[in-house]
Amino acid sequence: MNVAIFRTGPMLLWTAVLLFVPCVGKTAWLYLQAWPNPVFEGDALTLQCQGWKNTPLSQVKFYRDGKFLHSPKKTQTLSMEAATVQSSGQYSCTGQVMYIPQIFTLTSETVMVQVQELFPPPVLSASPSPEPREGSLVTLRCQTKLHPLRSTLRLLFSFHKDSHTLQDRGPHPELCIPGVKEGDSGLYWCEVALKGGQVQKQSPQLGVRVQAPVSCPVLTLHHGPTDPAVGDMVQLLCEAQRGSPPILYLFYLDEKIVGNHSAPCGGNASLLFPVKSEQDAGNYSCEAENGVSRERSEPKKLSLKGPLPSQIPPPAPGGEQCPLYANVQHQKEKDEGIVYSVVHRTSKRSEARPAEFAAERKDSPIIYAEVRCLQPSEVSSKEVNIRSTLQESLGDCEEVLC
Repeated sequence: MNVAIFRTGPMLLWTAVLLFVPCVGKTAWLYLQAWPNPVFEGDALTLQCQGWKNTPLSQVKFYRDGKFLHSPKKTQTLSMEAATVQSSGQYSCTGQVMYIPQIFTLTSETVMVQVQELFPPPVLSASPSPEPREGSLVTLRCQTKLHPLRSTLRLLFSFHKDSHTLQDRGPHPELCIPGVKEGDSGLYWCEVALKGGQVQKQSPQLGVRVQAPVSCPVLTLHHGPTDPAVGDMVQLLCEAQRGSPPILYLFYLDEKIVGNHSAPCGGNASLLFPVKSEQDAGNYSCEAENGVSRERSEPKKLSLKGPLPSQIPPPAPGGEQCPLYANVQHQKEKDEGIVYSVVHRTSKRSEARPAEFAAERKDSPIIYAEVRCLQPSEVSSKEVNIRSTLQESLGDCEEVLC
């Protein structure tokens, strides 16, 4: 029997080795593990890059979303102490495998890591309202909720106003502020933290605006050094020393509203007007209102100086205006040389219509004039002068002296 003998050489051995070398670039020979699963905020996230059948790896590198993340020395593991939502992404790793006499670089498949939110950012609310009235009780409530799979964890709450801490971390999600004042207005926010401090989140700022009632306003009248006259300007200045804006000011003459002005940022308001007639004289006051309360000032009296121009009566219907009808009634006083005359204004036509004349005389204004009695010797010459003077002033009207 002939026996065939085969010799093995270096070339044959190298061919056998290649049968067990993975294809470069294939991922079945390298894979990535991530735990815990599921992973939450604050958890320690661990990534491990492993070769096929625990093949030793070197030059291990980790990537997230295709971007280089970290290259640990002498280890195939990457630990992230406190994961955040931003830690979520597509993770992969690369490593070098040695198959004598060559070294191959392999890449793992990607692994999706989704870090779940432990609790949402808190929301701060104010009860009964973020615009409470001064002196009322306000309750601040910081609200959030743990994930059902981590509901046994303990949360701590703190409350802040502007840059000040009102209540440091504690187990109570509410803060009571009794008897709030206008100075308590400001920006409030709260913070929720996991016990141990691994996770902490702040609420958006909440504006609290305490509504203070207006104080009793003070009215000031501004005019010249003396009482104003017709044509002069008068300014009314009304001011409430305190009260939450906006404030609406109303100005009154007696009980009639003569003007209003709004002060969006608080402060005072004024009303400027010219004196037109004696009707502008009287008791002025002002009122302040801001939705919380309404207050009225003490009245201030405005007096006018000097005689005011009298109003010219309308013309008599159907006829010309007659300057005067003089009804002289001698009313003697102790001084025998003085008499008083009653003068009525009427028209010449009334003389022809006695009934209308009587009615007109009844309603006509009365003017009293001081008249000096004449001696009989003086009547003839001076009577002529008087009658001529009256005729000139009365024109077409007829003077009647009784």
